[in-house]
Amino acid sequence: MVVLERKRFPRDKTCGDGLTPRAVKQLVDMGLGAEIGSYHRFGGLRAVAHGHTRELPWPDHPIYPSHGYVVRRSTLDAAVLEHARRAGALVWHGAEATEPLLAGSLCRGVRVLDHNSGERSDLETGYLVVADGANSRFGRALGCRRERSWPQGMAIRTYFESPNHDDPWIESALDVRDRNGATLPGYGWIFPLGDGTVNVGIGLLTSFKDWRNVNTSHLMEEWAYAAPDRWGLDPAAPLAPPVGGRLPMAGSVNPKAGPNFLIVGDAAGSVNPFNGEGIDYAYETGRLAAELVAEAVICEDGLALARYPELLESSYGAYFKVARLFAYAIGRPRLISRLVQFGMQSQTLMEWALRIMANLMNEDDPGAAEYIYKTAAKAAWLWPD
Repeated sequence: MVVLERKRFPRDKTCGDGLTPRAVKQLVDMGLGAEIGSYHRFGGLRAVAHGHTRELPWPDHPIYPSHGYVVRRSTLDAAVLEHARRAGALVWHGAEATEPLLAGSLCRGVRVLDHNSGERSDLETGYLVVADGANSRFGRALGCRRERSWPQGMAIRTYFESPNHDDPWIESALDVRDRNGATLPGYGWIFPLGDGTVNVGIGLLTSFKDWRNVNTSHLMEEWAYAAPDRWGLDPAAPLAPPVGGRLPMAGSVNPKAGPNFLIVGDAAGSVNPFNGEGIDYAYETGRLAAELVAEAVICEDGLALARYPELLESSYGAYFKVARLFAYAIGRPRLISRLVQFGMQSQTLMEWALRIMANLMNEDDPGAAEYIYKTAAKAAWLWPD
């Protein structure tokens, strides 16, 4: 197996750096549990809105752990790539797959630009997994397109020093204000890294009607000024320039498979619209793709790859549709403000919401959260795409 990596590691990546229980499970299954266990561990989410604060522990679950970690992506991605190398992958750093080499609908290989030497070469391949992120130029070259009528996310983040860097909760502000108290679109986050710093960011969805006129750098600056005092942020002293990007969500990119290729992670739009989470779904879709490619190689039959869209649909189809409809709803500030105000009155309601929004429901032992979700899922199927 050959891994083409455009950058040279370690490299930074725009992200909140939070690993939820779903992501932790995937990393543990990879064999990286001990490695990520050395980083900052947190027990749940602190939600802040409309003068209320709720500390929401991760729910007990038969599959997923009840904790997460905050790990810089420069560190995390380097560890995962090194793990792949130790497992036998040939890693080619600074190598960008610039275009597919097509024979009809079959991708017989890729054209590679070596950023170290400037040379171009062709690499033949039997099977190809595309994991080039949210913009996915290579995916577009294979004919993959995002459904533009579906919401996508916009986010920006930076780092600050903080005396509360080892807080046991990640924090999300569901009612973001500027330094003068005026309401801002979107939601803010502060994720403690345990090393003297915190990851601070703000995100919103394109379902917000005026999103094209939003200056995310301005949002970031105002959120830093308005962040709770307990974090002790100096808004004038970020540790790095803020960086941002867009996130295709809810499986909005299609097709996700071809005769001998599969699209995974952000490149496939596998981001949760409820919370902007993408790391866990990148690992999950990558793992599924690897299993199908392995089956195709062993059986010498590429038809195994044809099951990929169906398996994704069975795993995420209903959930992503419910989340997509939620994304349309929160594009209406008055509606979401009322919902948040109502929810924040009750610890129980917010714990149910966390279970649904983090996709940590337990089908084997359903409770109120699971019944609420099932009702929403049935209603969602009546709604046209």
